Amino acid sequence: NKKKESINIGGFNDLITMRDGWMLYNKNESYIGKSIKEYGEWSQGEIDLCKQILIPTDVVIEVGSNIGSHTLALAKTVNQGAVFAFEPQNVIFQNLCANMSINSITNCFCSNSALSDVKGEELYFHNYNFTSENNFAAMSLTKEKSKYVLQANVDTLDNRFANMKRLKLLKTDAEGMEVNVIKGGFDLIKRTKPFLYVENDGNYIEKSKELIELIWSLDYRIFWHITPLYN
Repeated sequence: NKKKESINIGGFNDLITMRDGWMLYNKNESYIGKSIKEYGEWSQGEIDLCKQILIPTDVVIEVGSNIGSHTLALAKTVNQGAVFAFEPQNVIFQNLCANMSINSITNCFCSNSALSDVKGEELYFHNYNFTSENNFAAMSLTKEKSKYVLQANVDTLDNRFANMKRLKLLKTDAEGMEVNVIKGGFDLIKRTKPFLYVENDGNYIEKSKELIELIWSLDYRIFWHITPLYN
């Protein structure tokens, strides 16, 4: 294995070489950041599965890209196609863009937006202190407005991609909002029939039944993919 290079750039972000290239990561991030630092990857099993269905000219939409640990691999896999990456948290979105730029990725189009079933819906995200350890990737959007939250830009798949003719993969990791994302993309999904790779996490078990039945209603077969966070 290639030896990891690391650059301390000050503040809460550091720069390191990981499996797919350079990655700017928050060293206070308790899961993704620590995994990238220690192992040079994050939840590699998810990437490996997605790669099995992708060819270089494919189009991918990734909802909940975080800092881009999967986005970078997807963009390199479909290097003659395109990846559309969505991340609502502004600081993490800036990190995502930095990681695409530092690797000279030109086929990834990043949007600082949440996706739901209502365009312009009032949704908020926590205004985190990124200098303290936390699981920043586990942020759930909320409708409750307070001094501790910031308003998200909210769009729908059908509004953003009304004219999209082909889509191979829709990957959604939206911390409990997967039902909303899919409802907001009915037309897109019916028109392009992509593979759906959708989080159905135990932290949101009360939403699991609705999510499964929603995907069935679109005439999809469903398979569980249970993969460890670390190889």
